[in-house]
Amino acid sequence: MPHTYNEIQFTLDPDLNDIIIAELGELGYESFVETDSGFLAYIQQDMFDEAALLDLQTQYQDTVPLAYATQEIAPKNWNEEWERNYEPIEVAGRVRVRASYHAPNPSFEYDLVIDPKMSFGTGHHETTTLVMAQQLHLNHAGKSVLDVGAGTGILAILAEKLGATQLTAFDIEEWAYHNAVENCAVNDCRYIAVFQGTIANCPVGLYDIVLANINRNILLQEIPTYNQFLKTGGTLIVSGFYERDMTDITQKAAEVGLKVVTQQTLNQWATIRFEK
Repeated sequence: MPHTYNEIQFTLDPDLNDIIIAELGELGYESFVETDSGFLAYIQQDMFDEAALLDLQTQYQDTVPLAYATQEIAPKNWNEEWERNYEPIEVAGRVRVRASYHAPNPSFEYDLVIDPKMSFGTGHHETTTLVMAQQLHLNHAGKSVLDVGAGTGILAILAEKLGATQLTAFDIEEWAYHNAVENCAVNDCRYIAVFQGTIANCPVGLYDIVLANINRNILLQEIPTYNQFLKTGGTLIVSGFYERDMTDITQKAAEVGLKVVTQQTLNQWATIRFEK
């Protein structure tokens, strides 16, 4: 039986949508539709917590003033909602990310088919785009890759298309795990092993490349663990945090001997590439 959802209409400077959307994702919101005056957010009614929403409003009142209005909506076919708002994206003129119902464009070097099924990581978010752009600078041929918090599996899929031959991807969410498995199959991936769990469940091993597009708090907690999975001379790419967090992330990486190779920002979001 379809779930009943609450629709919350947020009114704020649209340039700041991504900041609040990222916070709402942590609270269990599943879908977002941008509007001229902000965006609409959707959450299952039994998961809606107005106290958490008020806390968020208070937290950002000085930097991102926002207003919201809530209403119950009839059950929807959420895959149809995704299809209505999901358009192909391009990364660095070399990668095109599309859904299965979009026609391929042979002018792109890499064609990724990603059907999101509500998972984060369609390529539309700045952090996913930033990591993918960094991946294009790395030699993946015959390399091993660990994708932490894989979501749709998009980063691991690109890594295999770039030539990696030993890949592990995982996510704590069951729906993300199943979605990543589906997307790996659609993209004819042969070398990606996907599991549901956390870094603590990851088999012992060393990787040439570790990708972690999560959030600031998890990165600060787990960067030392990622380092343990990284070969000497290997690369760690992290994203999922704001420009203002770059100093903290860099400092934590430096504590375990990781050196900054490059960093990039896009619409207040950031990514950093380290070398061990």
